[in-house]
Amino acid sequence: MARVNGVYSNGTAGEFYTQTEEEFDRVNRILAEACERLRIPFQIGVSHMSSQLSLDRLRRARAWEPSGFQVILPDWFPPTMDDIHRFLDVMEAAADPIPLIVYNPPHAKRRLVPAEWIEIVRRHPGVAGIKVAGGDAAWYEAMRPVLDQVSVFIPGHTLATGLSRGAQGAYSNVACLSPGGAQGWYELCQSDLREGLKMEEKIGGFFSREVMPLITVRKLPNMAADKALAVAGGWLPGLSTLLRWPYEGATEEEAIRIGTAARAALPELFPQV
Repeated sequence: MARVNGVYSNGTAGEFYTQTEEEFDRVNRILAEACERLRIPFQIGVSHMSSQLSLDRLRRARAWEPSGFQVILPDWFPPTMDDIHRFLDVMEAAADPIPLIVYNPPHAKRRLVPAEWIEIVRRHPGVAGIKVAGGDAAWYEAMRPVLDQVSVFIPGHTLATGLSRGAQGAYSNVACLSPGGAQGWYELCQSDLREGLKMEEKIGGFFSREVMPLITVRKLPNMAADKALAVAGGWLPGLSTLLRWPYEGATEEEAIRIGTAARAALPELFPQV
């Protein structure tokens, strides 16, 4: 078993937006019980397009005492900054003393810019982290006040670059492919960042060739790529590439192709056990 730094539930790949409330409770009860038994830190994603349902999920999930709650911003209509502050005021009060991690995906109705992130972290002490798409060197420089105050998590395939510029880690799409391999790469970055950056070049090339076409050519959603990676990795028997209606997932054949390519291009992610 890969001894990862932590586990979280109900991100995009978990298709949280399709879950019934009974399913949400069942999934996160299983997660909490397993992580408590194994002494693994865990976070629970309480996100929903409805702020009311997201708040209800958070209130129920407090009983499991996670390390943090991941939330998205209201997502039916682009929220103003005042809307965002009102949302976070209520969510952090309901979560206290458990911190919030704000997830702002690339497809969000409102993608926050550095000045807005600075405003959020200064006003909301209950926000301990953010999960974002990252950016170039100029973006990291503009985000310096945020990086100095809260944990910033970026996409898994840009982990080494993010760490070199002040990010703290990733909710990793590389871990979809290989949890143990992703953990090993993180540890390499901690011990030898130069080698970690070299590994990132290989991972980035693989993602560009084998994974991104699912999104850019096939026009599949991000969660289809993540599930295809998990099936390709083969670490969870019985997992399929199917997504819930109405979204289309990758085919099993595409996942097999990705898995074969990954083992040829990135053997470091598949250590022998």
